[in-house]
Amino acid sequence: MDAIKIVEQAFAADKTAQYPQFKAGDTVTVTYKVKEGDKERLQKFKGVVLQISGATPYTRTFTVRKVSGGVGVERIFPYQSPFIESIELNKVGKVRRARIFYLRNLAGKKARIREKKMAQKANE
Repeated sequence: MDAIKIVEQAFAADKTAQYPQFKAGDTVTVTYKVKEGDKERLQKFKGVVLQISGATPYTRTFTVRKVSGGVGVERIFPYQSPFIESIELNKVGKVRRARIFYLRNLAGKKARIREKKMAQKANE
């Protein structure tokens, strides 16, 4: 097991420092590279993070869900993928679970996630 960890650390460039800290319930926009033939373009996927799985940053993945045209679309992104250009944290959600798969069964206003309230400044 130690040999596997040494190889992972040697070959994997640590991209986690570039990404914002996010968790399940947060709304993120993932910009990733799409190859179509010999052309390459950037595509944005904005949705709610359902789960983050994996113990080490090298094996970690996260699942993002969005509703497009009334159909739920989920996409699993590897944390260390070279195709991920950037991850932007749009909204911090307030949920009580680490895996919010119950969101799949909800629609409309019931599928909303409450936003975490930030501390107010003292002079306001």
